[in-house]
Amino acid sequence: MSNASPSLLVTGASGHLGRRVVELLLEFHRGPLIVTTREPAKLADLAARGVIVRKADFDDTASLDAAFAGAQRLLLISTDSLDVPGRRITQHQNAVDAARRAGVRHIVYTSLTRPEPDSPVTIAKDHWATEQALEKSGLGFTVLRNNFYADLLLLSLPRAVATGQLVAATGTGSTAYVTREDCARIAAAALLAPFDGKRTLEVTGPSAVSHEELARMVSELSGRPVRYVAVDAASLRAGMVEHGLPAPIAEVIASFDVAVAEGRMAKTSTAFSDLTGGAPSSVASFLARHREALQAATR
Repeated sequence: MSNASPSLLVTGASGHLGRRVVELLLEFHRGPLIVTTREPAKLADLAARGVIVRKADFDDTASLDAAFAGAQRLLLISTDSLDVPGRRITQHQNAVDAARRAGVRHIVYTSLTRPEPDSPVTIAKDHWATEQALEKSGLGFTVLRNNFYADLLLLSLPRAVATGQLVAATGTGSTAYVTREDCARIAAAALLAPFDGKRTLEVTGPSAVSHEELARMVSELSGRPVRYVAVDAASLRAGMVEHGLPAPIAEVIASFDVAVAEGRMAKTSTAFSDLTGGAPSSVASFLARHREALQAATR
């Protein structure tokens, strides 16, 4: 790209997703690249590579005005502020308002699959409210409705291997899991794209996978038999809390399982291929690449 490339900005650049997006942009973008974080010192290495690092606090609108100055296209990565109900909605509204004041032309936002008001997922309302804020902002936007991260399976599947049981409240439902890497790639592609209109894209893997299928995959990869044990959401929540998981986190996980059971997470799309020109990773290939983590649970 030429020096006339637009000025791009990535929020939350010290997080896993944001950091990876920045790395991808450094490969392909030749124009100004701005990143924001609550702790700029964490990104000193990026500053040394010519990236403009700015402090941004989504609870402080003045800091956002300064942080977003000069940006033309902005990636708004949803914050991790889940401690107070409604806080994330306010933070995202602050960011959208600041982007408009700063003259940003287009916002790319990391949302969630099917976040409509009737979603059982506890955090869906935050994403829905942000999507509505974007619609009312008058700005161009690309909403990336990311499905459930395949990466999060590495938190639950090793235990399933160790116990021989994969416990979930997903019923016979399936999930079109997408890797964090693919979410980073499509976010970078959307930020680099010349598109200035309004669009909402479902970001998924190539196929939907049930927990029954996951159990079979894990059995083959680990060399240990694993069976899927279907439970109801209340039992799942209670079991997770009993094993030391904080109740609010258990509630979020159980609510995702309910969404899967209702068929809300199963639809696949071609958005990743359309924007990147590549093919998204399958769950099978992702787990195969992490076979060692699964087999470690057998030792």
